[in-house]
Amino acid sequence: MAKKPAKTEAPEPGAEGTEGEAAGGKKKLFIMIGAGVALLVVLGGAGAFFMGAFSAKPKPEDAAQHQPVKTVMYVDLPDMTVNLSAVDGRATYLKVKVSLEVSDKETVDKITPVLPRVLDAFQIYLRELRTSDLDGSAGLYRVKEELQRRINSAIAPAHVDAVLFKEILVQ
Repeated sequence: MAKKPAKTEAPEPGAEGTEGEAAGGKKKLFIMIGAGVALLVVLGGAGAFFMGAFSAKPKPEDAAQHQPVKTVMYVDLPDMTVNLSAVDGRATYLKVKVSLEVSDKETVDKITPVLPRVLDAFQIYLRELRTSDLDGSAGLYRVKEELQRRINSAIAPAHVDAVLFKEILVQ
């Protein structure tokens, strides 16, 4: 009797073995896509955080609605022309147009009656200056601060917020 050949089922090429490999490849592909999407979400969130999207600071239009409107008034002083202190004997003149910044009408009303005293204080101080005192922005800043100090002492207890130069001419 002849022996029957043993049945050994060899997998056919492309049958079951490649299906397992294809399913594993799809899983890897989905994992890679999911990781990429998760990375984009994390990077987008970090970028939004650092750009301030999650901050609790009020927006500028909200801040403007809650703050009271500050009124600023200006008082123009008459033009002043003074001769400066000169070392070499040459006459040097300073022409100044000054405006005072105040925060309310009451301060304006306090400045008006004492304006001669304010102008006198300005004239005395400006006559002592030399041309070298007016050189550069630092020199002008010192003059501005000194004028503000002098006017605030003249109209105390009221105060001027700033002294503004409209024109400065040294000749």
